[in-house]
Amino acid sequence: MLGAFFGFCLLIMGAFVALYMYVDIPKANALAERQSNVYQYSDGTLLTRTGNGVNRQIVDLAEVPLEVQHTFVAAENKSFYDDKGVDLKGTARGLINTLSGKGKQGGSTITQQYVKNYYLTQDPTISRKLKELVISLKVDSKKSKEYILAGYINTAYYGRGASGIQAAAQAYYGVDAKDLDVSQGAYLASVLQAPSQYDWATASETGKKLVKDRWGYTLDNMVEMHWLDKAERDKLTFPVPDKPKPAQGMEGQTGYIVEAANKELEKQGITPEMRQAGGWTFTLNIDKKRQKQLEQSVDRQLESKLDRKGNKVDATVQAGATSVDPKTGGVVALYGGVDYVKHYYSNATRQDYQPASTFKPLVLASALENESKTQDGDLIGVNTRYDGTSKRPVVGSDTPFAPENEDNRSYGDVTVQKAMNASINSVFAQMVVDVGPSAVKKTALSLGVPDKNFPERPAITLGTMNASTWDMAGAYATLDNHGKKVTPFIVKSAKHRERTVEPVEGIGSQVISRKSADTVTSVLTGVVDSGSGRAADTSAYEAAGKTGTSENNKSAWFAGYTPELTTVVALFGESPKEGGGQVSLTGTANSGRANGGGFPAQIWADYTLGALGGGSSAQFDLEDVERGEVTLPTTPPTTPSQSASSDTTPSRSPDVPSQSPSRSPEAPPSQSPDVPPPSQSPDVPPSQSPGQPGGGVPGKPADGNENNVANNAPPAR
Repeated sequence: MLGAFFGFCLLIMGAFVALYMYVDIPKANALAERQSNVYQYSDGTLLTRTGNGVNRQIVDLAEVPLEVQHTFVAAENKSFYDDKGVDLKGTARGLINTLSGKGKQGGSTITQQYVKNYYLTQDPTISRKLKELVISLKVDSKKSKEYILAGYINTAYYGRGASGIQAAAQAYYGVDAKDLDVSQGAYLASVLQAPSQYDWATASETGKKLVKDRWGYTLDNMVEMHWLDKAERDKLTFPVPDKPKPAQGMEGQTGYIVEAANKELEKQGITPEMRQAGGWTFTLNIDKKRQKQLEQSVDRQLESKLDRKGNKVDATVQAGATSVDPKTGGVVALYGGVDYVKHYYSNATRQDYQPASTFKPLVLASALENESKTQDGDLIGVNTRYDGTSKRPVVGSDTPFAPENEDNRSYGDVTVQKAMNASINSVFAQMVVDVGPSAVKKTALSLGVPDKNFPERPAITLGTMNASTWDMAGAYATLDNHGKKVTPFIVKSAKHRERTVEPVEGIGSQVISRKSADTVTSVLTGVVDSGSGRAADTSAYEAAGKTGTSENNKSAWFAGYTPELTTVVALFGESPKEGGGQVSLTGTANSGRANGGGFPAQIWADYTLGALGGGSSAQFDLEDVERGEVTLPTTPPTTPSQSASSDTTPSRSPDVPSQSPSRSPEAPPSQSPDVPPPSQSPDVPPSQSPGQPGGGVPGKPADGNENNVANNAPPAR
């Protein structure tokens, strides 16, 4: 056994010697020869090219301050100046990770990383790792440590399209490498570990914490190595990088589209380093004609009416939109902002605003899916009746909640259809309790709403979590697709001469029943026909949708769909000052309240009409719509007094239309007494005056959601 063991060791040594003799230091992989990446529309026409020239400028090591040089050694390889260029333990760990399918490995020395960047590829294969080991030993024996360190910091990828320390210094701090200080150098050395995750401008809270910890770790190592005085270290503060500057060729919507594609590609295993190597052809789901139509619709229905230079409110308005094919999940059009070069943060994918009352259909979907019942024991459906009294305390919840309706208006006894049309807060607050907040959240997550700021409380009925237009487009597309899960995805195919990547699976399993999804669709057609979403109504297509306006009018939404297209449009109030911050949209284009039934619905309607080629005869194929059960009141409800609001007129019918005791509770929504003809509907704002899209009163909600939550309600955010 001992002989066999030593024989095996000799065999391994012999194999390594043979490998060492066989593998020569290759020619550089020539960063200057990197190919461009091509991004194409769905029809194969060119969207843009990236990476024609690598953003890299070689600098001599002498130009980089010594303490900045030391930050890279302290962060990556403290033994760099003494080792032989390899870390056998780290390499062994990397080989084991590769063999076990864990992919990208760590533990390499600076020499090994330089060899990988300069001579080899990023492929996590055993052959590449063995070559890296041998070449690193040879490079270390033939080149000085200064040469290797210079090569490493000049070839590494730092994020923001920057390869090399000079480009990185400019991208993150707007200075040359020679002018970096030790604190900035420590950040650049730290960001190398995960460029996309650690870029301060786009990092999550977790990413920010991780890079800050690594920055501190780097400086502490410098103190340990006697490269930095402890007293000086204690004085240093974290150097927040400058805002990113978009690359050339990313103007308009192109940058937003490419950014969304790159984020999706990274989730699919295409790292920024792999993209930087070039040679990729990315075909997107973006439909060239529909993309142009969406941009034109925003310009016509919003931008043409704004005075961004002369009106302080208009300067804060940000629009975002995502349009999805509900049959495939493909993102066919996207609007990220006025211009990627001017507003780097994508309004289509941002998740820092509340979706407001666009969440209410998901509450109904959960009620239907769970076969929930009211406090009176009625199965919830289209015609089930609720008390629509403003500030009505919910019944059956351990958490007190009594939300105020729009303009503190009470509706008395109403059907679910009427409550959705008028977006009555008190009804959906009670419905959440009837279903259970945890059950509602479970349904919402299954439909695609992210778990961001999403407590299990009654207030979630008002859409107090965070979501993007991309997220809500997925949820509504799932409803459109009869309850079969739709995951929006933008990359149709990713091809390279060495590999092909499978795209995201856009259509998944049945997450809610067809009956539940189709019932919600039936109700949402009423919102468009005779409710708060009438601005999206047209005879050119059949549509379903829901408006939403968040607390203090900080965001306004319209989420809607036809049988062929699902689109979510939103406006966000964002302070133009450094650091941003959410502000009110009230006063946008001098039109009072910028509610979901105004600009967003108008953009949606204009875009949808054009995207469908002027209209469509397609109809929703609805099955088994749940009508619900009704407990008729023993005495006719009294008509509550109306609040003094310009949303009502003396000639308008009362809030509670007369009921006929002989009427069957199974009457379809179009015949429900709570959904009168458009000219008589009590939930529709009066005719719009010029310059006031969506009607409404300045400073007042227009679709009855969470901005008027009663003061006695607990915090919901």
